[in-house]
Amino acid sequence: AQTIIDILTKRTYSQRREIAFAYERRAKKDMVSALKGALSGSLETVILGLMKSPSQYDASEIRGSIKGLGTDEETLIEMLCSRSNSELVEIKKVYKELFKKELEKDVAGDTSGNFAKLLVALVKAKRAAASAIVDYDKIDQDARALYESGVKIKGTDVPTWISIMTERSVPHLQKVFDRYKSYSPYDMQESIRKEVKGDVQSSFLVLAQCIENKQLFFANRLHDAMKSKGAKEKLLTRIVVSRCEVDLRKVCNEYKAHFGQSLQQTISEHTKGDYQKALLSLCGPEE
Repeated sequence: AQTIIDILTKRTYSQRREIAFAYERRAKKDMVSALKGALSGSLETVILGLMKSPSQYDASEIRGSIKGLGTDEETLIEMLCSRSNSELVEIKKVYKELFKKELEKDVAGDTSGNFAKLLVALVKAKRAAASAIVDYDKIDQDARALYESGVKIKGTDVPTWISIMTERSVPHLQKVFDRYKSYSPYDMQESIRKEVKGDVQSSFLVLAQCIENKQLFFANRLHDAMKSKGAKEKLLTRIVVSRCEVDLRKVCNEYKAHFGQSLQQTISEHTKGDYQKALLSLCGPEE
């Protein structure tokens, strides 16, 4: 297992694919099957996750959260609300290749009401690209619209919130949230907590947190995964594996800055054995 960990956690996905091709040529069998045979438990989950591309991994995790009885809303929300527009475009394509189904249809069929509307809007991947031009009028309009369709009135005009939060660029929304404070007595996250409930609330909160600071969002999720004795291994594995080639270094920095202890140290305290070694290797050395 040590060799497998050393080799596979220290490579990029494209390098791991090359290794798999070479293995197949030499051993005349599929490397993923061989890994399944050689590994088990949490370590197996990590290593098999690494054998997928980031978008294949995300697509599989999303599929897992809506397949079968009941929906794992927490996973579905985390996956869809924290992914960038370009990640979502890629996930949709891969989802169709892997499962012969449309992600949008699956999400719509598995959720309802405003929760469905919000997730489907995200899956449509209509978010504007970041622009070098800062449009102060538009920032002010959006901030006022968020206030006037929420905190200012009785009830909440959720569709307005959905369109603003799923269609504007992230830098634009950061400025909108800032401007919002000059209209509303509550900041955006507090307003979400006051205005909507349940899955819709959870989704808007993840969106808002990812807009404000995505790496801090993941740091907080990792902290939640290791709050009690032991660890929520599924959550821990998912974040480390899905972000290891995206922004895990930055997540480590946010974690340390926010919790005063390194992510590596926390992982060491809450996991053990080969699973621990694999996660620590993916996080890299403490900075």
